[in-house]
Amino acid sequence: MKIFILSFCILSTTCFTKSFGQDQIIADSLKLQLAILDSKDSLYLELLYELSYYETQPDLNLKYAEELINISASQESNIFLVKGYLAAGLALILKSNYQESLSFLFKGLRIAIDDKFEQLIGQLQSTIADTYAESGNFSAASEYYNKAIKQLIKLNDSISIATLYTNYGDALFSNGNLNKSSEYFSKAKKIFESLNLKEGIAFSLGNLGMVYASQGQHELAESNLNQSISMFEEMGNYYPISIFMTFIADIYLEKSDKSKSLNYAKRSLSLAELYGLKDEISHAHLKLHEIHLHFGSTRESLFHYKAHIAMRDSINDIETVEALANQRTEFEVSQKQAELDLVDEKRRRNSAIAMGTGVGAGLFSLVALLLYRNNRFAKKTNKIIAEQKEKSDELLLNILPKETAEELKTKGKVRAKRHDSVSVLFADFVGFTQYSKDMEPEVVVETIDRYFRVFDDIVVDLGLEKIKTLGDGYMCAGGLPKASTDHALRLVQAAHKMKDYVKETAKDTSTTDSFGIRIGIHSGPVVSGVVGSKKFAYDIWGDTVNTAARLESHSEPGKINISEETYELIADAYQCKRRSDREVKGKGMMKMYFVE
Repeated sequence: MKIFILSFCILSTTCFTKSFGQDQIIADSLKLQLAILDSKDSLYLELLYELSYYETQPDLNLKYAEELINISASQESNIFLVKGYLAAGLALILKSNYQESLSFLFKGLRIAIDDKFEQLIGQLQSTIADTYAESGNFSAASEYYNKAIKQLIKLNDSISIATLYTNYGDALFSNGNLNKSSEYFSKAKKIFESLNLKEGIAFSLGNLGMVYASQGQHELAESNLNQSISMFEEMGNYYPISIFMTFIADIYLEKSDKSKSLNYAKRSLSLAELYGLKDEISHAHLKLHEIHLHFGSTRESLFHYKAHIAMRDSINDIETVEALANQRTEFEVSQKQAELDLVDEKRRRNSAIAMGTGVGAGLFSLVALLLYRNNRFAKKTNKIIAEQKEKSDELLLNILPKETAEELKTKGKVRAKRHDSVSVLFADFVGFTQYSKDMEPEVVVETIDRYFRVFDDIVVDLGLEKIKTLGDGYMCAGGLPKASTDHALRLVQAAHKMKDYVKETAKDTSTTDSFGIRIGIHSGPVVSGVVGSKKFAYDIWGDTVNTAARLESHSEPGKINISEETYELIADAYQCKRRSDREVKGKGMMKMYFVE
């Protein structure tokens, strides 16, 4: 629980106007704003401060925080210097570097107290408490939580107080003080309800559910956890759902209800697998192992235990594995060396030279064997990692264009690129919302998936690039990452194939599909790049993208609506029908054509 409660509180306790959690989209927007500033004034410092919270990579959080510290110190701006220390402390908590984190936080606290920055004093005390709690020093954590509570109550800062209660409750829960943790979780819930902050309410319900489960109050636990899960499902936040479901599985395990216990553990695993939550996949397999073991299902128990170990180990990189192997060998070698020293001492004491030499040689052989075994272990591990790397490379190529994937692997990042001439296609199903309103969620997803798989094949066959899907919308482009002169022609060809497939499927009596498709295409310059650190996404930006989306919205079912720019690129190959000029948001009157 600690990890996601911490990440939940980072932005709420330390940056009160922000949403709960880091956000790469906001971070990217802030970077663009930062890039156009020509002076490092207070606005520049404030943007750095914002970036230090919204960036999703701890190393980048720390980078922006350190830049903020350096500039603030040179300008003798104490308010931003304190904010820089706070931001650096938070980034280091995410990196589990608690000692260095406290060093920054206490520097900031001293300045904040001297300059009477009351709001920052409370934030720093709260974050110091969180750091001590994360490092296992409950006594120090409790001291600073109480200091922070007094400070924030004085300032009447409700969101900060509620989040502080949540973190203090979590520390108490981890320390085994269930009654006190329940008290603080309840206080937090009451404040979040008064503010109508749904995510805070959902976390509070889940936290209380875990306390009740630990106290054996199963009905209360199940009620709270299920409410929490329902709220998170509405918000599309599946990480805490996966965790809370394992707690419900525990409740039914204690009741010896095999069916319900397995059901919740399997649902936890399904969610974790669906959203690529590796840690929770590992934990869910471990929970299934415990359940099957409890009920005597040895084979299933072993299967899930192996899956747990495999997933846990796959998270470790090659340096970690080699370091563990070396530590093991060094320990065993040192043990054998101690035995060798002891034998040598006996040899000197007893003058039994021959025997001592023989034993020494034997122990030397043991050391050599250990080194050989470690080498074999390392080779075997390297082979496993190489196989995993090959699989990850294949997965990367499913997400990113080949050239972009290679750049990411070799340089660790992808430089944004400008493309002077590309064509962008947006396609959207017409009538799909009405068609799917009474369907089961699984059927809706299966239907969309069937169409998008065909679209993907069309895009690949024509050498185009799929960008992304947005609900029942599909976006692709031609002319990138490699430039080409026929991108508009190939994109129109793809549009015809998509349109024809939807039309033919609607005629197929074996399906109930009754919706159409609307397509828009525009040509012009774009910027491409990769966003995200955990789930990479190749995306494009610019007025060309927005215009293509507008053309799709002004199209008609079964029609391909193109701009004048695209028309000029395909006019020799396709007959097009000029439409009346349309008023387009942000563009004014636009010329449009239907491709016949």
